[in-house]
Amino acid sequence: MVRVLGVDPGTFSFDICGLDDGRVFYEKVIPTPEVAKGPEALIEGLEAAGGVDLIVGPSGYGVKVTHLRDIEDPEGFALYDLLLVRKEDVESALKRGDIGIMVYHAMVRATVEMKRRDMPVCFIPAVIHLPTVPWYRKINRIDMGTADKMCIAVLGVYDQARRLGLEYKNVSFILVEMGFGYNAVIGVEEGRIVDGIGGTTGHMGFLTAGGLDAELVQLVGRWEKSDIFTGGGSTAAGVQLPEQLVERAASDERCRGVLEAIVEGVEKMVASMKVSVRRPREILLSGRLTRVKGVRELVEERLSLHGEVRQVGWLEGAKEVKEAAQGYAIVADGLAGGRFKELVKWMRIPEAKGTALDYIVHPKRSNITVKLLTSS
Repeated sequence: MVRVLGVDPGTFSFDICGLDDGRVFYEKVIPTPEVAKGPEALIEGLEAAGGVDLIVGPSGYGVKVTHLRDIEDPEGFALYDLLLVRKEDVESALKRGDIGIMVYHAMVRATVEMKRRDMPVCFIPAVIHLPTVPWYRKINRIDMGTADKMCIAVLGVYDQARRLGLEYKNVSFILVEMGFGYNAVIGVEEGRIVDGIGGTTGHMGFLTAGGLDAELVQLVGRWEKSDIFTGGGSTAAGVQLPEQLVERAASDERCRGVLEAIVEGVEKMVASMKVSVRRPREILLSGRLTRVKGVRELVEERLSLHGEVRQVGWLEGAKEVKEAAQGYAIVADGLAGGRFKELVKWMRIPEAKGTALDYIVHPKRSNITVKLLTSS
């Protein structure tokens, strides 16, 4: 029997999901600020699960399937390959107390500590690395859906196949992931990911501004990684939590408009994804914002114009951890040769290759200062 752990590094919390022979046996939710203070909280959470065959660690912008034992510089690997960030940007953001950057700092420290303890960890691809996504959809893209979004799509394939009694090749849906930080949309056809709109290339999320006008990028000039986590609904409405946005929208015109902008942005992404997945069986919802009643009701109403809408189903036995952590655990189980081996193989995750920067053709590519340690 295969025993594995999957770790989802969320903006709000790190979630650990454990599978034993494909069944949930362990769950742990750790607030991201606790992990940012020191990796001990995450390491203790992992070790409390007992011995495992494989841990799929927090993978950020993704890499081809890569084992930590093969990485000589875990700090550089986490900074450059997984997070595409300069060390000085993380340090300056932490001094300012930027909440969004805490997850980056936490991932770096945790990766170093897991390496030091020789834990059986591997890292996995994001959407852009998958051979099932046509290359022409990747041109000048980096974020087509980070590794956690890819994992939720894996959970979605398993869920729809099980629920409707389908073979993987007959699964088709558009996934809408609305997290605390980002919104993303993933297209699945014939049980495989074929396209994605990442949180930094799509429309506004609760924390992030999403894709930015190139004129604004040019006018500002110098940007830091922490800027990705700002300029979204929280900034526009002057609130700290999505629940506050919904509550104030009833009487505050600005909050009402910001909420409409977030929901309309999701609908626009779904509508555009129907170019790649023309007849999805369902539109599946996932993420923290979709569990906020006022948000979910609006999203369901708008998206019902484009297809049947439902919440993505969870693994049997899962009660606490987010969908992404469950997906991470499924991938871990499949890579370790467990119950989900055929699903992971069908989605061609082990065949992922390249880096997140391989498809940049803009002449300014030469100005990129982050130098990846892994090769394409």
